[in-house]
Amino acid sequence: MDDHTTVHAQGSPHLHGAGVCQVRAENLHKRFGKLEVLKGISLSVNKGEVVVVMGPSGSGKTTLIRCLNFLEEPEEGNVMICSLEVRSQDKGRERAARIRALRTKAAMVFQSFNLFPHMTALGNVTEGPVQVLKVPQAEANAQGLKLLAKVGLEHKANEFPSRLSGGQKQRVAIARALAMNPEVVLFDEPTSALDPELHEEVLQTMRTLAKEGMTMIVVTHEIKFAREVADRVIFMDGGVIVEEAPPAEFFANPKHSRSKAFLRLVEH
Repeated sequence: MDDHTTVHAQGSPHLHGAGVCQVRAENLHKRFGKLEVLKGISLSVNKGEVVVVMGPSGSGKTTLIRCLNFLEEPEEGNVMICSLEVRSQDKGRERAARIRALRTKAAMVFQSFNLFPHMTALGNVTEGPVQVLKVPQAEANAQGLKLLAKVGLEHKANEFPSRLSGGQKQRVAIARALAMNPEVVLFDEPTSALDPELHEEVLQTMRTLAKEGMTMIVVTHEIKFAREVADRVIFMDGGVIVEEAPPAEFFANPKHSRSKAFLRLVEH
């Protein structure tokens, strides 16, 4: 049963209808020295789908999400977002150009916020559109204020990160990601650096994005969020996808012994 589950998840990534796949990774391998962190990961995520990636520390989930927009370079494998693809065989300038193009489609929200400390909240949100997309500053400011309002922080537009709470910093980071008009937002444990009472304000912002149809891949241990919002849960361990299922099925009846052991730990 266990071995069969692994083979199925690794060998048969979900393709919910031809031609509608929004994000696809094929056979991703990533090593750090002699340690192989990703061992041939394949997955696909459709437009508007919310996929939660769970697993124990060291399972490869953060490395996976960083490989999807090439913050980490996989040694092998292809990544496609919309019609933009970076392939194993791409080298040199062609590869660099493909990665730059792909990154315009995939925004990242980090565990530790990664805001520029010398810029205001509004400055953090407008920097990407102005510098990368060449949006005029006045237009970027107007859009930035709308995005800060969307995450409930228009009144903090002129505050510097040092004067914001952790939850406010993460919501600014989400607004900054949205400012690049991405097709998909990648979240790397967005609440793990926050005090428990600040989790909810960030998760509520993410729920709103999900309702609006944003494609999201979320690395998190937030089981309540996964139950409520995810279309699918992917469970990783040891650099492979061990199991994937709709949240109701995954949490009520996990198939793999490693999934069962993980859920026993995080649910109690």
